[in-house]
Order: sequence, then C-alpha cells, then structure tokens
Amino acid sequence: MLTDPIADFLTRIRNASGLKKEKVEVPHSRVKEAIVRVLKREGFIRDFRVMEEEGKKKIILELKYGPRGEPIISGLERVSTPGRRVYVKREKIPRVLNGLGICILSTPKGILSGEEAKKMGVGGEILCKVW
Repeated sequence: MLTDPIADFLTRIRNASGLKKEKVEVPHSRVKEAIVRVLKREGFIRDFRVMEEEGKKKIILELKYGPRGEPIISGLERVSTPGRRVYVKREKIPRVLNGLGICILSTPKGILSGEEAKKMGVGGEILCKVW
C-alpha cells in the first residue's frame, strides 16, 4: 500500500523521463488523471490515454522531448504531502522558475495550474511543481 500515490506518480514520470522512455504507465485515479490533463494543456507531455485491463484502470503517458532529445520535463517536486499540507491564497500562488514551470493546485474549481487558478481567482492546496 502506498502512503502517497501522487509522489509515486511523479517519481515514475521523473524516472521514465531520465531514462528517455517514450511512454510510462501509472495506476489510475481521478486526481492523477486531472494532473495529467493539466500537464497536457501546459505542453509538458505529448498525450495520454486511460485504459482498462483486467478490471484495473491505468494511465499511459506519452512523454515529450526536445529537438536534441532533452526531456521537456526537467524536474518534478511534490509540495503538499499527506503529513504536511500546503495551502495558498490566490495572491500567494508561487511562480516556478520565473514562469518557465508551473505549479499544480487542487482548488474548489478542480485541479488547475497556478496561472489558471489566478485567472479564476481561487487558491488551494499546492500538489506539485513541474519545470
């Protein structure tokens, strides 16, 4: 049993990206799927799909690489953990690498990137940072 499935999810992406894998499989959850949707919207991954195999759902991510084979995702960091939740108001949503990265928040309007949350005028729990 995993105590922090989101941290495991981010680690799988980090490891696959470091090994220059084209695809990575992760167990499905609604939160993970919402995070993947934000990554797709922001251009960090090429595509994803949700599949069901033997009654178990999984998410298959297609990672994105630059023209020289460098990974688009150079870093992932879990901010809020099960033992230490980190909440911010909309005015305090952090900028990641001066706007080159994003933070992903769980808000009352759903899981959004930091910029989307600012536009909607909501704060929430910072799940992770991606750059």
